Amino acid sequence: MINEIVEAAPLFILLAVRALAMIETSPLLSSEANPQIARVALAGFAAYAAFPSAQAINLQGIDTFSLSFLLLIAGEAIIGIIIGFFITIIFATFSTAGQFFSLPMGFAAAETLDPVAQTENPLMGQYLNLVAMLVFISINGFRELFLGGFWRSVQSINIVNLVQGREIITSMLLSGLSRLFLDAMVIALPILGTLFLTSLSTGLISKAAPQINILAEGFPIAIITAFLLILATMPFLVDAFSRIINSGFATLESLYLQIGAPVMGGGI
Repeated sequence: MINEIVEAAPLFILLAVRALAMIETSPLLSSEANPQIARVALAGFAAYAAFPSAQAINLQGIDTFSLSFLLLIAGEAIIGIIIGFFITIIFATFSTAGQFFSLPMGFAAAETLDPVAQTENPLMGQYLNLVAMLVFISINGFRELFLGGFWRSVQSINIVNLVQGREIITSMLLSGLSRLFLDAMVIALPILGTLFLTSLSTGLISKAAPQINILAEGFPIAIITAFLLILATMPFLVDAFSRIINSGFATLESLYLQIGAPVMGGGI
């Protein structure tokens, strides 16, 4: 196996570039908590594992020291970035859902660095992101990422397929962004609705009995109500997170089937 890799070093380099680009743009793996040397080593291991299955990449007639090979490297990086970006869209759903009800809950001003998204994120967005991370690990998300995302892409698509199917890819990314906001709203809507009713109730009570001054207790009531609701709906949230993640991987694999070459063998 090592001798085959040495003999076909250009192919191994292309696979490693695709894997590294995916790792550098995927949530969790791209975190600064992971050393760069570990990410490079993981990309090398992924390329080593996928090397025997690299059916879609054809280097016949291409000089290793030519401009064509450099363009192939850039193309492999683009494929990896698209895979990582699509996984980022999936995780952005959960962060966006938390941002939707952070303002009525009273936590919109409390922003911290989210270690998953590497951005400033309201507390509830970060909380849902961490829950999604645990769900991702529990449903073998990394297995799906490297088998259904990287390994299957190595079997079926190359830069030529990417260029020919650019309209399909653009449509998929746009639909993914639309789905992001739809799923985020579906997740946040029960909490948003409950907080709206809570605010409406405190407003009516304040108008009916001004001497109570219940508006002074509006923020604590909203925070307690939101936390109780999150606690009560957590099993449903976990199930929803799992379905969204699995749906994202299914969409990614359907993209390979639409623009890539047919893969010999069964599913993952």
